[in-house]
Amino acid sequence: MKKLYLDGNNLTMEEVWDVAHAAPDTVEIEITPDAQQRVLRSQAAVRRFIERGEIVYGITTGFGAFKDCVISPDEVRQLQRNILMSHATGVGEPLPTEAVRAMMLIRANTLAKGFSGIRLETLNLLLRMLERGVHPVVPSQGSLGASGDLAPLAHLSLVLIGEGEAEYGGERLPGGEALRRAGLEPVDLEAKEGLALVNGTTMMAALGILAVIEAENVMSVADIAGALSMEALYATPKALDSRIHAVRPHPRQIESAAYMRKLLDGSTFLRPWNHPDPQDAYTLRCIPQVHGAVRDAVAYARWVLEIELNSATDNPLIFVNDDGSAEAVSGGNFHGEPLAIAMDYMALALTDLGNIAERRLTRLTDEASNRSTLPAFLIKHGGLNSGFMLVQYTAAALTSEDKIMSFPASADTIPTSANTEDHISNGPIAVRKARSILRNLEYIFAIELFAAAQGIDFRREVMPDARMGRGTSVAYRLIRERVPFLEHDSIMYPYIEAVHDLVVSGKLVSSVEEALG
Repeated sequence: MKKLYLDGNNLTMEEVWDVAHAAPDTVEIEITPDAQQRVLRSQAAVRRFIERGEIVYGITTGFGAFKDCVISPDEVRQLQRNILMSHATGVGEPLPTEAVRAMMLIRANTLAKGFSGIRLETLNLLLRMLERGVHPVVPSQGSLGASGDLAPLAHLSLVLIGEGEAEYGGERLPGGEALRRAGLEPVDLEAKEGLALVNGTTMMAALGILAVIEAENVMSVADIAGALSMEALYATPKALDSRIHAVRPHPRQIESAAYMRKLLDGSTFLRPWNHPDPQDAYTLRCIPQVHGAVRDAVAYARWVLEIELNSATDNPLIFVNDDGSAEAVSGGNFHGEPLAIAMDYMALALTDLGNIAERRLTRLTDEASNRSTLPAFLIKHGGLNSGFMLVQYTAAALTSEDKIMSFPASADTIPTSANTEDHISNGPIAVRKARSILRNLEYIFAIELFAAAQGIDFRREVMPDARMGRGTSVAYRLIRERVPFLEHDSIMYPYIEAVHDLVVSGKLVSSVEEALG
């Protein structure tokens, strides 16, 4: 049983990833004592606001454009229940389980900061649900990322009050029944709790964290695939020379070039340094420059999300002073613009990563482009056999689809709530399409790796004594354990899926990096 402590300030993206992918009853999560005290102070301040009859947004007023509607003290509990019911308007396919688990953990961490006015009882129920595998059914569409992820969080939070739907033990159940089977009881919300639960950037952050960690794996895959294609195409290693990158010192360009030098260390499949042909096409010569720029975009997204993960993102925030006095301050920390821009930036960069990979694939399959280094469409007896012709079509289709999705969601805005919320981020759309681009990209690289391995075998026919690089040899061996060299046409999609599994499981990267030391 793994144990995790939340204090609102120190949760890491890797911890979110681990909990998101953990099975029920394998992780125990507790709020630290200091965080518990902050939560209690904040909730006590809310009670005092009500006792004194203060007008506080979302506690004794309505929401959004109803901010001027005063709610009587005997209706404040109903107000909090109503916000969950009225805001649960999501549509579309439910989010995958790992995304819901990530949302639950992130929301709990945000509330543990102690600025939200929630009770420990409610916060602890959220954690017990996460531990025992009560996963709310959260539709993926319907959030604008302006006043946070209102609709998705409403669906998530309904289960806390015994409403909505949840998945438990492989069944989709009414929320109350899912709680009952897990041995849990629903809560009756007090003042501010409903608003605290639904107001924040939680879905954006959850999906964004999953996307960034997935993208970091893809970046390593990209360098591995590029290096393997260099060997298959008899490329020169000159463009990886450290001196070239030192005089244009973009850090992640330097990282990419250094990683590829390690991958190709010891390779004799590359053109000798003194070969009369000094340079290759851009898709081979400029790999570190392009891949490095994409790494920059992924690194920026990580930086944004690491801040967001331990931020208070609801409204209003409750600030308790040293003398015990408190103030509820309205602001806009729920606005998803930082995440929206970061994910749009990453999505655009990943799209171009697909562009360069698809062009390398085309060079592998096009006899004219590779100057007969490899046979047309990587197959013997072309004509009778089509070889890798349609494999390139698939990569081209996925690349084109990514280009369509690369339009920045953050460039658009539609006012909501009677023009009270008159600028939105579209952060949830930015994050969802970034992950869709990633899904396509993982297949594009699987196809490049599949084709490059085929190309290596053709190169062996003319260079039987050639050695592969320290890292590329491992990648090649892993591919060949799952996919044979194709002498004749074969049903291709199972082979694509086999290499794709190497990519998405992380086995390709982990095995290569273990060999590199």
